[in-house]
Amino acid sequence: MTKIDIFSGFLGAGKTTLIKKLLKEALSGEKVVLIENEFGEIGIDGGFMKEAGIQVTEMNSGCICCSLVGDFGEALKKVIDEYHPDRILIEPSGVGKLSDVIRAVEGVEKDIPEAAMGSFVTVADAMKCRMYVKNFGEFFLNQIEYAGTILLSRTQKMTQEKLQAAIDLLREHNTKARIITTPWDELTGAQILAAMEADHGLAEDMLATVMAEQEEEEHHHHHDHEDGHECHHHHDHEDGHECCHHHDHDHDHGSCGCGHHHEHGHHHADEVFTSWGVETIRKFGEAELAGMLTALDGETYGVVLRAKGIVPCTDGGWIHFDYTPGEQNIRKGAADVTGRLCVIGSKLNEQGLVALFGV
Repeated sequence: MTKIDIFSGFLGAGKTTLIKKLLKEALSGEKVVLIENEFGEIGIDGGFMKEAGIQVTEMNSGCICCSLVGDFGEALKKVIDEYHPDRILIEPSGVGKLSDVIRAVEGVEKDIPEAAMGSFVTVADAMKCRMYVKNFGEFFLNQIEYAGTILLSRTQKMTQEKLQAAIDLLREHNTKARIITTPWDELTGAQILAAMEADHGLAEDMLATVMAEQEEEEHHHHHDHEDGHECHHHHDHEDGHECCHHHDHDHDHGSCGCGHHHEHGHHHADEVFTSWGVETIRKFGEAELAGMLTALDGETYGVVLRAKGIVPCTDGGWIHFDYTPGEQNIRKGAADVTGRLCVIGSKLNEQGLVALFGV
């Protein structure tokens, strides 16, 4: 039997860090396959995982909904047929909707008897919850609402009052999930895995909710087209609030090229987020790179939510870096076949980014 766990989380929340911890401390005796669905042209995380000896299947770019219902299902079937793993970890794009991923996995699970749905986990940066709700609520809150377990990251950097405020905000949108607030370095991977798997009943509840919504959506789609009307998707949750939250960005509404019509307030990631990525042989100094990442904090280059890369260093070796608003991590690491960097956000100033990084 292959257990399938889904690890969602907004850009830069710490999904990769969590998965590494679980692989090292809790899953080392299992045959594990990681499937990533990276949003952006340049895949970066695969290199980190390959270092740990984990089989990685990356799917880059393309409309999220298309990759989920098409390539994603094929990738999942192929992995089970070829590797027969004990466990598959799915790390969706940071801007993907958890409900979409659950639905896609359920579609594959029906056709593969040896596959079983495991846990739905969302990693949330406790320091940025309110900002993400305000600016990107439709995507961030979907990940919160459908989680069986919510792991808060960066809690060690917060006061008790601010942490409680973040928990209260999440509870407004998910009253049942187990919320893990203890800093990760104080917990073992086995403790985290046990907490995830203790919530299997909740995962089943969430699955039932998603599938019921899918049936309702298909019913409305069929009904509205029979009447010659445009189809409108509207989801109400049990507590009566809409799951689709409007935000103040301008979008083009219409077809994404995959035959899906996108209503206002119900967007796919491609309509809101953009990515800019390059391969480069340019060498960077650590201090120089730190200055570049600091420059991303303003809105000169758009609303930058995430930057990451592996680039050669001026004093030899290679630099691995990660950026989320107000935070950066620059460290020496293994070489890659060429330098790569990627920036993800909304309304990116691509010409400005080319000039900033000198590529």
